[in-house]
This record gives sequence, structure tokens and C-alpha cells, in this order.
Amino acid sequence: MSYSDFLVIHGPRLLGGTWITVQQTVLAAVLAVLIALLFGLLKISPLRPVRALASVYIEVFRGTSLLVQLYWIFFVLPLFGITIDKFTAGFVAVGLNLGAYGAEVVRGAIQSVPRGQWEAALALNLSPARRMWRIILPQALVNMLPAWGNLMIEVLKGTALVAMISVADLMFEARQINGSTYLSAQVFGTALVIYYLLGRLGVTPLMRWLEKTVARRMGRV
Repeated sequence: MSYSDFLVIHGPRLLGGTWITVQQTVLAAVLAVLIALLFGLLKISPLRPVRALASVYIEVFRGTSLLVQLYWIFFVLPLFGITIDKFTAGFVAVGLNLGAYGAEVVRGAIQSVPRGQWEAALALNLSPARRMWRIILPQALVNMLPAWGNLMIEVLKGTALVAMISVADLMFEARQINGSTYLSAQVFGTALVIYYLLGRLGVTPLMRWLEKTVARRMGRV
């Protein structure tokens, strides 16, 4: 079978799987960003119990395998009465895992804001929440976006594991096609190219645009 024949026959399934991969990536990225912001802020809380809670979450999800976390969410939680459908379990696991890494990025970016900016915000007599939201976080965002670009690529790659719980993403469809055709080079070569294009033409340009936009609004360029 020629490669063009392979694409005609199996291309629609691979494209369908790609669409699921895109959905998983977007949902996992949104969840990861929200979690990272929340736990990044909790990590610098003046309250020790709050910092401890954030540290436990970050250490557990950074220190254990994403695949094991995925299995826990999908296979183990139902034993405790919490049942999550496979599509949701997929992006939740990836979002929780990468959110833990992102939380440290957020914490580091906030703490990198010059001390003078904190003192100026305090001098304006703003509430702690308004100081953080209006003065500190916008400046920290400029510092954290380059690292977030790498994390978004990791989110995309992490979604490949959702195939292990039968979410019909790109990798799931590739494995199914390979199992029936044994055309491993064509199947996984195509999947490799698709993942690369999603990252190179999708995630990377978006994150670079965000970096430039935020930097311009903050007067950094």
C-alpha cells in the first residue's frame, strides 16, 4: 500500500483523533493555568497551613507519574463513589499534573517582581487582593509566559497518554490502525508529524504572540 492510499483510507480516523487531541489539549491547558495560578498564590500565602496544602499538592503531582494519576482518576476514584467519564478524566489528569509544575512557575515569577513594586503597591493603600491583581500579577505574567510556552507543549504531549483509558485521541486511533494493518512506519510517522505540527504551528506561535502582547502592554518592548 502506498502512503497516499494509506492516507485516503485511514486519514479520516487520524484527523478525528487529532480533533480529540486538540480538545484535550485546550481543556487541560485551561485547567492547568487556573490550578497553577491558584496554587502558585497559595504557595506564597502568609498562612502556614495554606502553604502546606499547596506544597502537598505540588509535590504529589510533580513527584508521581502522570500515567498513574490518570489511572487513579479513572479506575480508582469510582471505588470511592466518584465516577468520571474517560474524556473528562483525560484532560483533568493532564491539567492537574501540569498545573503542579505551573504553580512553581507562578510562584517564582511573582517572587521575582522587584521589591520596590511591592512597596509602591503598599504605599497606594490598595487591598492585598487588588495589589496582587493590578500591580504584581501583570508584571509577573511577563516573566512566567516563556516558561509557560514549554509547559503548554508538555500539555500537548501529555494528552497522548489519555489513549490508555480509551479516549479516541490521535494516539488511540494510531494504535488501533496499527493493530489492524501493522503499518507501523506510516501510522506512527504520521502521528509524529501531526503532533509536531500542532506544537510548531499551533502552541508555539500562540505563546509567542501572548509574550509579545503582554510585554508590549507592560511597556517592555
